[in-house]
Amino acid sequence: MARNLKALVLSGGKGSRLRPLTYTGAKQLVPIANRPVLFYALDDLIEAGISDIGIVVGDTEDQVRAAVDGSGFQANISYIKQDAPLGIAHAIKAGRAFLGDSPFVLFLGDNFIREGVVQHVERFRQGAHDAGVLLKEVDRPQDFGVAEFEGERLARVVEKPANPPTNLAVIGIYFFTARAHEAVDAIRPSARGELEITDTIQWLIDHGADVRAEQVEGVWIDTGKHDDLLEANRLVLETIQGRVEGTVDEHSKLHGPVVLEPGAVVERSVISGPAAIGRDTRIIDSYVGPFTSIDHGCVIEQSEISGSVIMENTKVRALGHRIEHSLIGRNVEFTGDQRKPRSYQVVLGDYSKVSAP
Repeated sequence: MARNLKALVLSGGKGSRLRPLTYTGAKQLVPIANRPVLFYALDDLIEAGISDIGIVVGDTEDQVRAAVDGSGFQANISYIKQDAPLGIAHAIKAGRAFLGDSPFVLFLGDNFIREGVVQHVERFRQGAHDAGVLLKEVDRPQDFGVAEFEGERLARVVEKPANPPTNLAVIGIYFFTARAHEAVDAIRPSARGELEITDTIQWLIDHGADVRAEQVEGVWIDTGKHDDLLEANRLVLETIQGRVEGTVDEHSKLHGPVVLEPGAVVERSVISGPAAIGRDTRIIDSYVGPFTSIDHGCVIEQSEISGSVIMENTKVRALGHRIEHSLIGRNVEFTGDQRKPRSYQVVLGDYSKVSAP
């Protein structure tokens, strides 16, 4: 008989690798193609037939609730408070009442997996094993938990080893039965004071649990870094279909697939897709290049932007040359003068103000 799964999605981390963007906002709400990265995780789980989803939240609980509740996901969403960021395994402990004795998927909310998780969820649903981990070949396995095998059997999971036994990283998507709770209760905090998910998996292996490992063949991105988030933005924009629900004047041109949300206005400008322009954003006397997402309520005036992510309610005006490969936060004011430097490459946090030469 197929197992009925729940899901636990982690959305409580501090996002230190994306600072200064995440000083005032949840890292899981940083947008990819104008949708929070967290939404792609929820999409994947719902597509895989999981309707009971618990979101583990921390200091940014109000932001996460507002974003998710306003988006109409067809699922039963619960919010689980984690009082302190004490590790991924601690989040399982925090979610104990929600999970009950159900098997579940544990999904880190800043993971992006382009091909989704349907096939992996289905194998766990139909199987009889106690746990499962997804693996991906990476260039720097020493930065991850790494899988080690004895023949075809997963034997060990080592956290950030100096000399990795393989290049197979354990990515942030896991599958567990209720036996995980026994493991979480048995392990102790690591040197950094956290209950580690790698220790949880290792405890299960050492105590005879059947722990399976599967490789992800498609694209997986940990969006916690600037370059990786921009790459995820590019990958999503590659798949969009053009849709114009805003206003484009006769002096403007749209090339390639462009999403123009309701209320957006384009005046005397060129937008080269793929690109996504959010609702009530104004593009005036400007150029927006490929693989750019500009969220809602922004103003881009007398400026050029390409290959970048601009978050909501930001104003970019009169810059002397093009912004490229950049990530600019919410409520930013970025204004130039008459001098013309060659280009800007920036990461600006929420409420920044920059006057550029």
